[in-house]
Amino acid sequence: MKRYWLQVHRVCQPREERPGWVSIHSLDYHPELLHRLRDLGMIDLDGDLITIPHVTRVEKILRLRSYLGVNLAGASIILDLLEKVEELQEENRTLRRKL
Repeated sequence: MKRYWLQVHRVCQPREERPGWVSIHSLDYHPELLHRLRDLGMIDLDGDLITIPHVTRVEKILRLRSYLGVNLAGASIILDLLEKVEELQEENRTLRRKL
């Protein structure tokens, strides 16, 4: 009786290659800072990966801190309000186009 061996290979996309995600180690920020911002609920991380929009959010947070002296809680509130304003402006544009 002949014996055959079956090898199964699983091909999946590595997490680092997902579109829109980058490694926090490839950024100019200390990983502990990013983990702290995640713990405060200011950004989302998936392991050591961060989305491009959240990289932009980190840049805004650090600019608010360095240029205006705003603390992290204040920066979080400011960014949430700015995002809400942008959302409302987009909704306003959409409604105007429908008229």
